[in-house]
Amino acid sequence: MAEGASGCYVAAMATLLSNIILPIAVGAVALVLLMGLVNMMRGGSPNTSQKLMRLRVLLQFVVICVTMFTLWIMGR
Repeated sequence: MAEGASGCYVAAMATLLSNIILPIAVGAVALVLLMGLVNMMRGGSPNTSQKLMRLRVLLQFVVICVTMFTLWIMGR
């Protein structure tokens, strides 16, 4: 593979990650956070709150991994 084609692929991957995947992942974290807050304000089930909190933490981990991968790709 030529160097130019590889650079084009890396740039396309960085654009995809930073402009599409990362905002979707951050939006998912915000949505789960809001769902948890609504559940608490309505006096919902503590089990549901616990599940939402665990899901939020998992999604935050995914966002951090995607962010770090994006930064790594952009640095290449």
